[in-house]
Amino acid sequence: MTTSQLPLFPSMVVLLFGFGVVFLMPVFVAGVTRHYTFNIMYHNVTRLCHTRTILSVNGQFPGPRLVAREGDRVIVKVVNQVSNNVSIHWHGVRQLTSGWADGPAYITQCPIQTGQSYTYNFTITGQRGTLLWHAHISWLRSTIYGPIIILPKRNQSYPFQKPHKEIPIIFGEWFNVDPEAVIQQALQTGGGPNVSDAYTINGLPGPLYNCSSKDTYKLRVKPGKSYLLRLINAALNDELFFSIANHTVTVVEADAVYIKPFDTDQLLIAPGQTTNVLLRTKSYLPNATFFMEARPYFSGVGTIDNSTTAAILHYNNHSSSSSSSKLPVLRPTLPPINATGFVANFTSKFRSLNSVKYPANVPKTIDRKFFFTVGLGSNPCPKNTTCQGPNGTKFSASINNVSFVMPSTAILQAYFFGQNNGVYTTDFPVNPPLPFNYTGTPPNNTNVSNGTKTVILGFNTTVELVMQDTSILGAESHPLHLHGFNFFIVGQGFGNYDPNNDPKNFNFVDPAERNTAGVPAGGWIAIRFLADNPGVWFMHCHLDVHTSWGLRMAWIVLDGPQPNQKLPPPPSDLPKC
Repeated sequence: MTTSQLPLFPSMVVLLFGFGVVFLMPVFVAGVTRHYTFNIMYHNVTRLCHTRTILSVNGQFPGPRLVAREGDRVIVKVVNQVSNNVSIHWHGVRQLTSGWADGPAYITQCPIQTGQSYTYNFTITGQRGTLLWHAHISWLRSTIYGPIIILPKRNQSYPFQKPHKEIPIIFGEWFNVDPEAVIQQALQTGGGPNVSDAYTINGLPGPLYNCSSKDTYKLRVKPGKSYLLRLINAALNDELFFSIANHTVTVVEADAVYIKPFDTDQLLIAPGQTTNVLLRTKSYLPNATFFMEARPYFSGVGTIDNSTTAAILHYNNHSSSSSSSKLPVLRPTLPPINATGFVANFTSKFRSLNSVKYPANVPKTIDRKFFFTVGLGSNPCPKNTTCQGPNGTKFSASINNVSFVMPSTAILQAYFFGQNNGVYTTDFPVNPPLPFNYTGTPPNNTNVSNGTKTVILGFNTTVELVMQDTSILGAESHPLHLHGFNFFIVGQGFGNYDPNNDPKNFNFVDPAERNTAGVPAGGWIAIRFLADNPGVWFMHCHLDVHTSWGLRMAWIVLDGPQPNQKLPPPPSDLPKC
């Protein structure tokens, strides 16, 4: 079976990374274990009249769909046939007692080295909707990414109208040069990295770029039908606005959690976030085609790719393709690039469904409270070198003024076997070391500290975490992703968080439940979660440049008393550093 013949919801698929023919075999029986093999391989791709050899999964860009049902066990053998070390993260999958399968390099595993393989084994528990998988080392996820589609259990339906068809729409970024060279140069010089050359929709930049009119994704629809668009932002460094000309969509799910539906004609989606929307097509055959466009939201300082990627929504009942190509094309209106007000208003519309079947189990009592500042800072330039960061320094990023240093051994391995030996410390500050006016005049000293610091949580600890943006080097939105857990966004606002008054307005009834959420530019966000998953769990900004600069930390959750509350030993093929 060829790739194009692969059914949307296969029972089981075997996919191989490597050169040559890709064989896909639907061999599963309904619903228990889903086996995949992901082969990391080189693949030549041409975009914007530039041909690059990229890293891919099974020679596909974007990568193959991973499809399962709620409650399924998923086994993915990843084979590395490229010169880079690789790991894969199943973004948003809870990984209950399967932390060895989470994937961030040097946090839960050492990366898979050239010629080696590693089998990820996890069960999807209590989740259904859209997530994504991607590489989780350096900037390799620029081309190694794909959708995770989690269907409801058999004989269970969606809490909304069954769509006529379901379509993944994946946003990405394209670089005409190797992104690894881009970030390595930035880390060496201390300056900001070069920006991407285009944004993409399902791997294609679209007709608004030079030399790209043929590289346009086209979605063909029928009049009077309902389509579930599974929106995924896999871009490296940009939150994106999205809109379809002359069409409104209904938002029904975010980060694989059903929400109270609401209508909109403009959306924001941050890197790592997923949003399912229902598109109801017009009941008549329109005398036009429609652009679907995405372009960045950016509130910080520095350069950014402010271009627009476009796909085409085309009603396919026109008499011929030649006549449809002559139809007028309508374009949507997107918010301005710095539309922070729109972003705040849009994100406030997300509310958990909070029904009997899908309750919002918000922790009402809190065991531990944390206050984290997140933002950009700097490090001194090494002696006898010239740096291109602020005032001759090197750009850095931090949480509570600690810029996370990636260890050379996986933290989870060191923790599990009691062999820390300086791999990490457990003294991550629970509050900023030096309080200041976080969104006011920046302090004179912008230097950050450096370390591999973690926080230890007892099993079933209820956590409230307030994350405060800082304006030290410019206020900027930071989409924070927490591995291993969903969390509830109980409050958010602009300015400095007020611990005396802001909690009075917290929403404990139906707050949005997510795994990735933006800390507002010049503002704060308050989240709550239950630490019911033993292991080591990464938390980081999903703008990869900020992660590379150190805006990351890790939580260590201890085992619980019961056997099913303990992290089991690692698999025998766990990669070695």
